[in-house]
Amino acid sequence: MLDRIDLHLEVPLVEFRELSGSGPGGEGSTVIRERVAAARLRQCFAKGKPSTNSAMGPRQVKQFCQLDSEAAGYLNHAMEEMNFSARAHDRILKVARTLADSMEIRPNDILEAIQFRSLDRKHFRDE
Repeated sequence: MLDRIDLHLEVPLVEFRELSGSGPGGEGSTVIRERVAAARLRQCFAKGKPSTNSAMGPRQVKQFCQLDSEAAGYLNHAMEEMNFSARAHDRILKVARTLADSMEIRPNDILEAIQFRSLDRKHFRDE
């Protein structure tokens, strides 16, 4: 089941006093909405292509998620060592492309995307 979830994150607990405080809570939803809209615009492809990285099918992943030899080596190592599925492979590439925020996926983008898939493997190793 965890294989179908793209991002796995551990987040710290929020203290009660922070939740119940009366001060401003951080960024407003308008600011966040504008940032998300700008990011989605950067993800858009030319006409006839998926509008976002998450909408890419397997053929488009192959076309738009090209890796250099270093990044491919990292992904290959993770696939073998962590026993990721074919679904996880494509999801890692899509997340890496989102992290890259450009047409070029860098090795660090692959490493970060792999890290986001690591929590389910941690639970399997602990059993």
